[in-house]
Amino acid sequence: MIQKLATRHRFTASAIVTATLLAAPQLFAQAGGTPAVQESLLDRWVLNGGPTMILIGFAVVAFIALAVYNFMNLSKAKFCPADLQVALMDHMTHCRVRSAIELAASHPSYLGRMVAYSFPNIDATQPETLGRDQVEDAIADFTNNESRKSMQWINYISVIAQASPMLGLTGTVIGMVSAFGTLKTAGAADPSQLAGDISVALLTTLWGLFNAIPCIICYFILKNKYNGLVADSIHIAEELLNAAVATVNADSLYAKIPEGIDV
Repeated sequence: MIQKLATRHRFTASAIVTATLLAAPQLFAQAGGTPAVQESLLDRWVLNGGPTMILIGFAVVAFIALAVYNFMNLSKAKFCPADLQVALMDHMTHCRVRSAIELAASHPSYLGRMVAYSFPNIDATQPETLGRDQVEDAIADFTNNESRKSMQWINYISVIAQASPMLGLTGTVIGMVSAFGTLKTAGAADPSQLAGDISVALLTTLWGLFNAIPCIICYFILKNKYNGLVADSIHIAEELLNAAVATVNADSLYAKIPEGIDV
């Protein structure tokens, strides 16, 4: 009888020890506040932001696509390529204005289209200036027309820069409304119930700012780059006109120089 009681006690003690060992990890995890299943980085930093993150994601993709597109278009080769500049200078130096216009019209670059648009205003009846005022007015008119089309794609980046924080603010408002709704329903500030709503409020604002700040920087970089390329093209067009004027007035220029003075 005593032996049976001892065996029963040993079995009971063994069962208690086994149950304790099996339950210990869960007890320590609860005591330490560590969840049994860890969230992935995607869940923690993106998916917990709620439905508003979809719109912010579209804004991020649109910004990247526009930035790549604009940086590819705003290049020296597409605005004022060196080979076209040399060929036009050769034509204008020898006063082959018609040949320069035909060459420019066949070239898709910004400089080519500018020369083809403005140089037909050259007036041979005004040898001293070749109708410079009319040519410069045509160049200004061309740059204004082209600016509306070229800056359109750059301005879209500015729109995204302004819309991204607003999308983040929308997610913040949605998260706060849900948080107060949870407080109203639960009647107490339970952190486990408020965590999801707070994550929506914070993550959307975070991603809205993360997208808006690079958009603003990229917008001004692209805008300055475009203005610089346009200014270079205008400067080259003026040099081409100056070369033709110098050739036409070469004889009269040297006639005005007193004899014996080197030039």
